[in-house]
Amino acid sequence: MVRLKTISPLSREELKNLHFSWNENQAQSDYDMEHLVQINENELENYYNAANEIYDMYVEAAEYVIENDLFFDLGIPFNLIDAIKKSWDNDVHWHIYGRFNFSGGIDGKPIKLLGFEADAANLLYETAVIQTNLLNKNNIALEKHFNNSYEAITNNFKRLITLFDELDTFDQRYDGWKILFSSFADNEEDEVSTKFLQQMAFEAGFETSFEFLEKTQFDENGIYDSNSNPYEYWFKFYPWEEIAHNEPELATTLTNIMNDQKAIIINPAYTLLFQSKGMMKILYDLFEDSPYLLETSFEPLENMQQIEKPVFGKNDSNAKLYDFNARVIDEIDGEYSNYKNIYQEYVDLPKDSEGFQYETSVLFAYEACGLGFQKKETRLSQTRRFVGHIID
Repeated sequence: MVRLKTISPLSREELKNLHFSWNENQAQSDYDMEHLVQINENELENYYNAANEIYDMYVEAAEYVIENDLFFDLGIPFNLIDAIKKSWDNDVHWHIYGRFNFSGGIDGKPIKLLGFEADAANLLYETAVIQTNLLNKNNIALEKHFNNSYEAITNNFKRLITLFDELDTFDQRYDGWKILFSSFADNEEDEVSTKFLQQMAFEAGFETSFEFLEKTQFDENGIYDSNSNPYEYWFKFYPWEEIAHNEPELATTLTNIMNDQKAIIINPAYTLLFQSKGMMKILYDLFEDSPYLLETSFEPLENMQQIEKPVFGKNDSNAKLYDFNARVIDEIDGEYSNYKNIYQEYVDLPKDSEGFQYETSVLFAYEACGLGFQKKETRLSQTRRFVGHIID
């Protein structure tokens, strides 16, 4: 059973001071401020090792997909294939951060991979900032939780310049290259997360600026803010698959910008391979003996309780839960029905004494760097509450 520690929550005023205002009117629905999930050192180490090992598996699987031209199998839009190949072949296209979703790891249940939000991953601000302030308010030492995501992501921005060399070479190599950060104007959560990433890049040593996506300018010669200032790097809180489907002309322009080396786009286009849930079928084919993988197929599994879900989508949208007789026993509608589907072996999530289920989130930036949980009433649910943790 999931063990919880009861704590004093942050007030709405404290949340507002932390720029958590998008949650101001529904703080208790999006975030469980009154509890922390209790884990031990061994469980933490297992999460850390799982994320690091699985990331290496993703890298190997991505190489396999590219070499064998399996983009269609993963539901990759054809207009981004060239961008994926270009970014994969050059180390300057550096993956800054992402978030693994796991089942298990607590309550004696084995860790199993549920997905990888490798591009525009949410829950960064909650993991890095809100958890820390909750512990401070309750006089709990920060060493009692796993969260070095700020430092890890800051260092990963430095690796845009140093690559695999020592980070202390950044200052001598950096030559004033600028990063433009962009998110949509009508999404305060994405804006706060994007500006938080901008703060990390600035601390790493970059010149930075912010521009809403609606005002960002593009042509074959580069990427510009609304004042026509050019930038060598562009971070967009806008998933690659949505760019491909919603703005195909932009996808083509960005590919040309990359091919002509006019700008580098963060996160790189190859993270779309990681983002596709179809990659979990490739992983299962390549690493069937891995303890972290659930059986996954592009066709219904036989004699098995399973979940059908689109290769791209959020919060269980368009997912279906089947029983052992292939009957649908739960499903959620959504806007991702046009994507290809996968079928993944069903696994229970750990539960607390009231029956709430917990999905684990592990931030990754060069290595595992932060931990949090998502609390759900049912296995398929679009309503979930972020819960912090404490190491006992």
